[in-house]
Amino acid sequence: MDIDAVELRSVREPDLDLLRRFDTEVGLIGPNWYGFRDAGRQRRRFETDGFLGAEDGRLIVAVEDEVAGFVGWNPAGQGAGRYRSIGIALLPEWRGKGVGTRAQQLLCRYLFTHTTVHRLEAGTQPENEAEQRALRRIGFRQEGVLRGAEFRDGGWRDIVVFGLLRGEQPGE
Repeated sequence: MDIDAVELRSVREPDLDLLRRFDTEVGLIGPNWYGFRDAGRQRRRFETDGFLGAEDGRLIVAVEDEVAGFVGWNPAGQGAGRYRSIGIALLPEWRGKGVGTRAQQLLCRYLFTHTTVHRLEAGTQPENEAEQRALRRIGFRQEGVLRGAEFRDGGWRDIVVFGLLRGEQPGE
């Protein structure tokens, strides 16, 4: 697969079914399953702002016009120290092929190009070594572990935190 074929694009109405699936199909999102979510929330958000809000958003990951998943960002931090937290969800058949690394790299470039944000953050489970390698390839640095920071799969779980500052991304 040509990794340069990976692109990000805005969410379109036909993509809503895929986004709904991540909310309603057990295990589709992988270890990030947090339980069933409101299946109508995706359409409501799309109708509000097309998933492109002032401080948060979502873009579709596409490979040669085939939808592979999505990336997103949310506000984090306080006051003048506001930054964005990023994340990704890929369909199982697209994992382990470099698509996620490339999509997250494109997302970082997008946010550093089109916003004034200075810091991006990503968190992952300690056992998700593939995601940790992907973040390091993009230029993220591991900053620490938030102990017991998320409730998932019946228990409190740690989160490994990575950060990337404007200008640290390889190739910049």
